[in-house]
Amino acid sequence: MAKKTDTTKKSTADIVKEITSNREELRKIRFSTAGAGAKDVMKVRNTRKEIARLLTELNVRKVALNAEVK
Repeated sequence: MAKKTDTTKKSTADIVKEITSNREELRKIRFSTAGAGAKDVMKVRNTRKEIARLLTELNVRKVALNAEVK
């Protein structure tokens, strides 16, 4: 789990890369546990939360950029 200070220091391109890799990891976790019982239930939850944190940081930057333009 990344802290807020970690995500604010990253560049936008790095955040986008991390979002795509986390989404791929989440997809793999979901398909691997579909047939069998889930071994690490918290991994799905933590991955989803991490994706949400990164998307929130992107949205904050987008809003800040739009505020500067106006």
